[in-house]
Amino acid sequence: MILRHINYFLAVAKHQSFTRAAESLYVSQPALSQQIKQLEQTLGACLFDRSGRSVKLTDAGEVYARYARKALQDLEEGRRALHDVQTLSRGALRIAITPTFTTYLIGPLIKAFHTSYPNITLSVQEMSQEQMEKQLLDDEFDVGIAFAEVHSADIEVQTLLVETLALVVNNNHPLSQYLTIDLQTLNEQSMVLLSSSFVTREQIERYCRQHDIQPKVMMEANSLSAVIEIVRHTQLSTLLPCNIAHVRDELIAIELAPTLLKRTAVLLQRKGAYRSAATEAFIALAHKVCEEEESG
Repeated sequence: MILRHINYFLAVAKHQSFTRAAESLYVSQPALSQQIKQLEQTLGACLFDRSGRSVKLTDAGEVYARYARKALQDLEEGRRALHDVQTLSRGALRIAITPTFTTYLIGPLIKAFHTSYPNITLSVQEMSQEQMEKQLLDDEFDVGIAFAEVHSADIEVQTLLVETLALVVNNNHPLSQYLTIDLQTLNEQSMVLLSSSFVTREQIERYCRQHDIQPKVMMEANSLSAVIEIVRHTQLSTLLPCNIAHVRDELIAIELAPTLLKRTAVLLQRKGAYRSAATEAFIALAHKVCEEEESG
């Protein structure tokens, strides 16, 4: 059995079609079918049910697919390990982040990392935490920055910082001169919030339920930049991390009293994942930058 057999097998399992799998692999369908037959003969088991309109894995195929995917994942980690340079004179790092960190944390963090390790190639992608966890488990990212509400037991968590969410308004808002507001005042606000697909929205709603308040949600947006622009140009307020307002002169962050709305930012990795020198360096730098962020 050779690596080509495994790649062909997983392609057919993914596309549920020998034709589409062959097209994706740039091989002929007869050649692909022959390779799959050889694999089945070697294993002594039928891996695909070919009786329907689409090709489906048999029970044996389902079992084998789990091990085949893990084998390819391990081989890819081995490839990266071989090319890992401890001096960090070259390398690559794949980072996933949730949207609210884009506005104030990822910029300084990437700047610090690129200044220290200019020859490391970075890939940074913004996504939901649910998608991030899935792709970390699939070894599509080396590290993620998200929140402590982790769903998978196979994800390793390191605390980075505890951030405070505040009422964010523009500098012409009637509350812009306030340093704090009470929950009754918060309950009276007309707001624009991130949509329910964001973890931030879940955290806000949980806080409101805990304190039995229901601010008026007049608008929703599935983009953090859209929420910020709406707050900048209207009298609507929002709830976002204080730091987002601190880096914009036209926005004001007003703390909630007596109970602050806090959440924990964390660094995520797949348990047992290989850590390249670049990954280790990024983790160390992330802790340093976040410590400075909290102390500042």
